[in-house]
Amino acid sequence: MKAIVTVVGKDNSGIVAGVAAKLADLQFNIDDISQTVLDGYFTMMAIVSSEKAVDFTAVRKALEAFGQELNVKINIQSAAIFDAMHNL
Repeated sequence: MKAIVTVVGKDNSGIVAGVAAKLADLQFNIDDISQTVLDGYFTMMAIVSSEKAVDFTAVRKALEAFGQELNVKINIQSAAIFDAMHNL
């Protein structure tokens, strides 16, 4: 399964490390990642994948809750949605 993770919030140290560790805990591998800071706001986009069957709703809830701990907004979407949009 492939997914796209986005992270947005006020810049703070440890965001990338925290999100990467949480994704590893949830059995996801980071395939590609891009991040930047724009006028004090952190933005990150990552392509992630998992070889295991995952409960996508549970993963979304876990990432949203973890984002609250880091004071950022974390969202995950199935890459299949983006693939389907481009095939219309």
